[in-house]
Amino acid sequence: MQTEVFASKPQGMIPNSRFPLLIHRGAVPGGGAGAVKQRFRENGWGNNWEYPGIYEYAHFHSTSHECLGCARGWMEFSLSVGEGGWTCVRIETGDVIVMPAGVSHEMVGRSDDILMCGGYEGGRDWDNIQEKFLTQALYCQACKNIMSLPIPDRDPVTGKILHQWHDAPSSVDGGWNDWRDGLDASS
Repeated sequence: MQTEVFASKPQGMIPNSRFPLLIHRGAVPGGGAGAVKQRFRENGWGNNWEYPGIYEYAHFHSTSHECLGCARGWMEFSLSVGEGGWTCVRIETGDVIVMPAGVSHEMVGRSDDILMCGGYEGGRDWDNIQEKFLTQALYCQACKNIMSLPIPDRDPVTGKILHQWHDAPSSVDGGWNDWRDGLDASS
């Protein structure tokens, strides 16, 4: 299995994350919704779903980290990571994305037979945040939610410690200063 690693930093009202986004290539050989979801559940990533793709608009989650596995077909993502701030990646059957909370993502292309599976660390509930609908107060709340999330116990694919996340810098602005300044202004 090969793993690709993508760093991000805050941009506009997208917090992104101090943790890198990971793409595990060929993580679940042969794919299949049952096999992908079983792997996620075995490693503590529950609240699973399956669907023919993901949302076709940019969104991020502030209440949970997410894993997305390609059970069948292929899909292209636009992700708020990488050098220029947005990167397009293609995943295929058996590939899994481990996405930290705060990273915006959307489906921009797919095969006719696409089937994606999702999971959330600890089975957490997820929210759906779009940058274009955020106020400063909602952005600051999202940043606070993200920063309060623990590092997952295990990688959803390997079941091992997420060393790439444990070894990440201890902080990134991610809106924390804006949130703190908002508290100071309202006091």
